[in-house]
Amino acid sequence: MSFQLSMFLPYQLAVAAAHVSREFSTRYRKEFGLSIPEWRVLAHIAAEGGVSVREIHARVDMDKTKVSRAAAKLESNGLIEKRAHFDDRRLLDMRLTEKGTALYARLIPIAEAYQAELLASLGPNAEALGKALTTLQGQTP
Repeated sequence: MSFQLSMFLPYQLAVAAAHVSREFSTRYRKEFGLSIPEWRVLAHIAAEGGVSVREIHARVDMDKTKVSRAAAKLESNGLIEKRAHFDDRRLLDMRLTEKGTALYARLIPIAEAYQAELLASLGPNAEALGKALTTLQGQTP
Protein backbone atom coordinates (compact mmCIF):
# COMPACT_ATOMS: atom_id res chain seq x y z
CA MET A 1 0.00 0.00 0.00
CA SER A 2 1.44 3.39 -0.98
CA PHE A 3 -0.69 5.62 1.29
CA GLN A 4 1.49 7.56 3.72
CA LEU A 5 -0.33 9.33 6.52
CA SER A 6 2.55 11.77 6.94
CA MET A 7 2.00 12.94 3.35
CA PHE A 8 -1.81 13.20 3.62
CA LEU A 9 -2.65 16.92 3.38
CA PRO A 10 -5.49 16.96 5.97
CA TYR A 11 -3.17 15.25 8.43
CA GLN A 12 -0.31 17.65 7.68
CA LEU A 13 -2.61 20.65 8.14
CA ALA A 14 -3.97 19.36 11.45
CA VAL A 15 -0.50 18.64 12.82
CA ALA A 16 0.88 21.99 11.64
CA ALA A 17 -2.10 23.90 13.08
CA ALA A 18 -1.78 22.16 16.45
CA HIS A 19 1.96 22.82 16.55
CA VAL A 20 1.61 26.52 15.68
CA SER A 21 -1.23 26.97 18.16
CA ARG A 22 0.71 25.29 21.00
CA GLU A 23 3.86 27.26 20.19
CA PHE A 24 1.94 30.54 20.21
CA SER A 25 0.21 29.63 23.48
CA THR A 26 3.59 29.42 25.20
CA ARG A 27 3.95 33.13 24.48
CA TYR A 28 0.81 34.19 26.37
CA ARG A 29 -0.12 31.37 28.75
CA LYS A 30 2.41 32.07 31.51
CA GLU A 31 2.01 35.84 31.62
CA PHE A 32 -1.73 36.08 31.03
CA GLY A 33 -2.99 32.69 32.22
CA LEU A 34 -5.08 32.09 29.11
CA SER A 35 -5.75 28.72 27.55
CA ILE A 36 -5.87 28.29 23.77
CA PRO A 37 -9.70 28.34 23.69
CA GLU A 38 -9.76 31.43 25.94
CA TRP A 39 -7.33 33.22 23.63
CA ARG A 40 -9.42 32.34 20.59
CA VAL A 41 -12.67 33.50 22.18
CA LEU A 42 -11.08 36.70 23.48
CA ALA A 43 -9.49 37.48 20.11
CA HIS A 44 -12.71 36.76 18.25
CA ILE A 45 -14.76 38.99 20.53
CA ALA A 46 -12.18 41.74 20.16
CA ALA A 47 -12.28 41.46 16.37
CA GLU A 48 -16.05 41.20 16.00
CA GLY A 49 -17.48 43.18 18.90
CA GLY A 50 -20.59 41.64 20.42
CA VAL A 51 -20.88 37.99 19.39
CA SER A 52 -22.70 34.92 20.68
CA VAL A 53 -21.27 31.51 21.51
CA ARG A 54 -23.10 30.20 18.44
CA GLU A 55 -21.35 32.75 16.18
CA ILE A 56 -17.91 31.97 17.60
CA HIS A 57 -18.55 28.24 17.23
CA ALA A 58 -19.50 28.73 13.57
CA ARG A 59 -16.62 31.05 12.68
CA VAL A 60 -13.77 29.58 14.70
CA ASP A 61 -14.73 25.91 14.24
CA MET A 62 -14.41 25.23 17.95
CA ASP A 63 -16.79 22.98 19.88
CA LYS A 64 -19.65 24.91 21.55
CA THR A 65 -18.76 23.41 24.90
CA LYS A 66 -15.18 24.68 24.64
CA VAL A 67 -16.41 28.12 23.60
CA SER A 68 -18.88 28.19 26.52
CA ARG A 69 -16.27 27.09 29.06
CA ALA A 70 -13.72 29.59 27.77
CA ALA A 71 -16.33 32.37 27.84
CA ALA A 72 -17.34 31.45 31.40
CA LYS A 73 -13.71 31.61 32.54
CA LEU A 74 -13.15 34.94 30.75
CA GLU A 75 -16.32 36.30 32.34
CA SER A 76 -15.34 35.12 35.83
CA ASN A 77 -11.97 36.85 35.35
CA GLY A 78 -13.73 40.07 34.41
CA LEU A 79 -12.45 40.09 30.82
CA ILE A 80 -15.81 39.80 29.06
CA GLU A 81 -19.41 40.50 29.87
CA LYS A 82 -22.56 38.94 28.51
CA ARG A 83 -25.61 40.92 27.42
CA ALA A 84 -28.90 40.06 25.78
CA HIS A 85 -28.54 39.73 22.00
CA PHE A 86 -30.02 42.66 20.09
CA ASP A 87 -32.07 40.56 17.64
CA ASP A 88 -32.61 37.31 19.56
CA ARG A 89 -33.22 37.58 23.31
CA ARG A 90 -32.54 33.85 23.69
CA LEU A 91 -28.89 34.48 22.82
CA LEU A 92 -26.25 36.34 24.76
CA ASP A 93 -23.73 38.68 23.17
CA MET A 94 -20.27 38.67 24.66
CA ARG A 95 -18.23 41.84 24.74
CA LEU A 96 -14.85 42.78 26.15
CA THR A 97 -14.82 44.70 29.40
CA GLU A 98 -12.33 47.52 29.97
CA LYS A 99 -10.08 44.95 31.64
CA GLY A 100 -10.46 42.61 28.65
CA THR A 101 -9.71 45.40 26.20
CA ALA A 102 -6.58 46.34 28.13
CA LEU A 103 -5.41 42.72 28.27
CA TYR A 104 -6.07 42.26 24.56
CA ALA A 105 -4.05 45.39 23.79
CA ARG A 106 -1.11 43.79 25.63
CA LEU A 107 -1.58 40.53 23.69
CA ILE A 108 -1.57 42.11 20.21
CA PRO A 109 2.19 42.85 20.08
CA ILE A 110 2.90 39.26 21.14
CA ALA A 111 0.62 37.92 18.38
CA GLU A 112 2.12 40.24 15.78
CA ALA A 113 5.67 39.28 16.78
CA TYR A 114 4.82 35.59 16.56
CA GLN A 115 3.24 36.04 13.15
CA ALA A 116 6.32 37.94 11.95
CA GLU A 117 8.52 35.05 13.12
CA LEU A 118 6.32 32.51 11.31
CA LEU A 119 6.34 34.52 8.10
CA ALA A 120 10.10 34.99 8.30
CA SER A 121 10.60 31.24 8.80
CA LEU A 122 8.48 30.56 5.69
CA GLY A 123 10.45 33.06 3.62
CA PRO A 124 9.33 33.23 0.00
CA ASN A 125 6.73 30.50 0.62
CA ALA A 126 4.70 32.69 2.98
CA GLU A 127 2.58 34.37 0.30
CA ALA A 128 1.74 31.10 -1.47
CA LEU A 129 0.82 29.44 1.83
CA GLY A 130 -1.42 32.36 2.74
CA LYS A 131 -3.25 32.09 -0.58
CA ALA A 132 -3.58 28.31 -0.26
CA LEU A 133 -4.99 28.56 3.27
CA THR A 134 -7.48 31.19 2.14
CA THR A 135 -8.60 28.89 -0.65
CA LEU A 136 -8.94 25.92 1.74
CA GLN A 137 -11.09 28.03 4.04
CA GLY A 138 -13.50 28.61 1.18
CA GLN A 139 -12.56 32.23 0.66
CA THR A 140 -11.28 33.97 -2.45
CA PRO A 141 -7.55 34.83 -2.27
